[in-house]
Amino acid sequence: MPKAVGIGGLFFRAANPAGLAEWYQKHLGIDDLHKSVWRQEAGMTIFGPFSKDTDYFGRAEQQWMVNFRVDDLDGLVASLTASGIAVETRNEWNSEVGRFARIHDPEGNPVELWEPAQD
Repeated sequence: MPKAVGIGGLFFRAANPAGLAEWYQKHLGIDDLHKSVWRQEAGMTIFGPFSKDTDYFGRAEQQWMVNFRVDDLDGLVASLTASGIAVETRNEWNSEVGRFARIHDPEGNPVELWEPAQD
């Protein structure tokens, strides 16, 4: 059976698309999204619908949340904190699949950071 083999893109509206792309590049190391295609490292991707009543994303009107796999959660958290970005961590977010933290981009969108557990 033909099937989807990966995420081809994540598209969302922004009040300041260029500024938001720059923020993601500066703080999360994502290449300039307006000039090139971001080449990701191969790895796990979770595609997971949540209940419409979930409070996991934060605001009730928030319809999506992006989750980025990271290679050094502690190092990234330190870098983000040094840049004045609030980082939220909760012990209950950590599990057998790895460790998690959450930030919000300049437009208030939740961004989950995930360091997968080592096999």
